[in-house]
Amino acid sequence: MDITRKSKKKKLVKEGGKDEKRGVCYLGRIPPRMDPSTLRQMLSQFGEIQRVYLTPQDPSAQVHNIRAGKFQRQNFSEGWVEFSDKRVAKRVANMLNGEQIGGRKRSSFYYDLWNIKYLSKFKWDDLTEEIAYKKATREQKLALEISAAKRERDFYLSKVDKSRALSCIEERLKKKQKVEEDPGLKQKAEEDPENKPDLPVSQPKREVIRRFRQKTPVADNAAEIRPRLSKDILAGVSIFCLICNHIFFLICHLILACNSICRYLVVLSAQLFNDWHT
Repeated sequence: MDITRKSKKKKLVKEGGKDEKRGVCYLGRIPPRMDPSTLRQMLSQFGEIQRVYLTPQDPSAQVHNIRAGKFQRQNFSEGWVEFSDKRVAKRVANMLNGEQIGGRKRSSFYYDLWNIKYLSKFKWDDLTEEIAYKKATREQKLALEISAAKRERDFYLSKVDKSRALSCIEERLKKKQKVEEDPGLKQKAEEDPENKPDLPVSQPKREVIRRFRQKTPVADNAAEIRPRLSKDILAGVSIFCLICNHIFFLICHLILACNSICRYLVVLSAQLFNDWHT
């Protein structure tokens, strides 16, 4: 077990050292009909290539090309190429940038130009992290759009069910009014209760959303039925209130008079004490 672990560690250390020596070039434009295998074959003549990644074209642009009658193959918008030696990558970028791609004249990208740039201090791990982040954001956005579409669909279906229920109620009320207006239909409905003309053959099941407790209705003559006090009792109550008011005022005056008497006695006692002391 220890030997296998040590060998794995040595491999990881070697790979880490190799990653530091590798270099990545960025291609800002990928010509039409060029795929990763073709790009690897064309650039491998300048140096050893480790990995190649090309970003697929936007699906909306692909649909536009198909509608316009253009080629229907998979196209790519940009790409990255990893060389085993960063010095080779830098030399390839400086040599090919802005130059004609060339190759066979029958190829569709013979007259296209290279748009390649060396990325200093850029590793392949940075690219994979960016790709994973873009994929996660795209999946999250797609999930949000799907949930919004489901909510709109449920809302529309609920409104459709409600409109159907309301239309059935209106039809039933109209038929009931016709039966009440026409005495012949009313008599026929009473004689044959199984085949009533005012009820539809198939009624949709209504979903009970909320139930309310019913209250007893208020009668029209509730104000007249309510018991009232006689005028004599009201007059007696008003007289009693006036008497209580007068008594309250008399008590207030007595309290004020007692207060003034107490003050006078205090002043008089103070004068007598001063005279006796002197």
